[in-house]
Amino acid sequence: MTEKKGNLYWLRRKLPDQRVLDRMDALLEGLNLHTVCDSALCPNRGECYKSGTATFMILGDICTRNCRFCAVKKGKPLPLVPEEPYHVAQAARHLQLKHIVVTSVTRDDLPDGGAEYFAETIIEIKKQLPKSTIEVLVPDFKGSWEALQRVIDAQPEVINHNIETVNRLYRLVRPQAVYKRSLELLRQVKVRDKNIISKSGIMVGLGEEEEEIIQAMKDLREVDGDILTIGQYLRPSPLHLRVQNYIHPDKFEEYQKIGISLGFKYVASAPLVRSSYHAGEILKEILIKYKNL
Repeated sequence: MTEKKGNLYWLRRKLPDQRVLDRMDALLEGLNLHTVCDSALCPNRGECYKSGTATFMILGDICTRNCRFCAVKKGKPLPLVPEEPYHVAQAARHLQLKHIVVTSVTRDDLPDGGAEYFAETIIEIKKQLPKSTIEVLVPDFKGSWEALQRVIDAQPEVINHNIETVNRLYRLVRPQAVYKRSLELLRQVKVRDKNIISKSGIMVGLGEEEEEIIQAMKDLREVDGDILTIGQYLRPSPLHLRVQNYIHPDKFEEYQKIGISLGFKYVASAPLVRSSYHAGEILKEILIKYKNL
């Protein structure tokens, strides 16, 4: 079920409290940190900031890839900031976070794709917040499973890597990425440590067919994916891909039911769902249901 642009009531959000945004911006600026919430123009950032949560973005704020859906800046990245892992942990402690999500720009210019910084950030958070849980949203490391192993060795509770779209649209949407490589990264997570929860996300509204979305779900289950997020693609600027269709909330509910029937432990599927939206609550539910914790 798709809708033309018009009275899309389900995509409306209240304007965020500017005071909340200003407080979070001051904290991040003081520690020279970035969030994907701001860099990717996430529609949920006001809600998340108000609840004291954010998805930290490490390795700077300039990406070496040119995905045609993403608002993050592209170009030549600046040098790494050695204090960044410590500063992320400081910010997480200041916010008293129980679940911390860390992502990054893609850094194809680095030999390990930034894996060592992911590992250092995880380790530093564990030092400062030993009772917290950690989720990382990683790039594909250009297929370097040695780099991935460095992240796995740091023992985050969740490793997320978004496939973003269906196989047919990869060259259009993610011209520097490879569908099978992304799936293989997720498979490698479970092969190397079955206790780490794996997660991935898909956008809809880019011109994919329903059967292709279902096939992507099946592909993710074939690599033992645990959590799936599905959300509506929203065009961040006129320079990005156009929205081909707006998916009605009823269809998102249908996708959720299909995903659960395929064996995912959790499927978050709604128009404004993003990969780290309510991530802590989702992990808590899974741990209670499947690990008796």
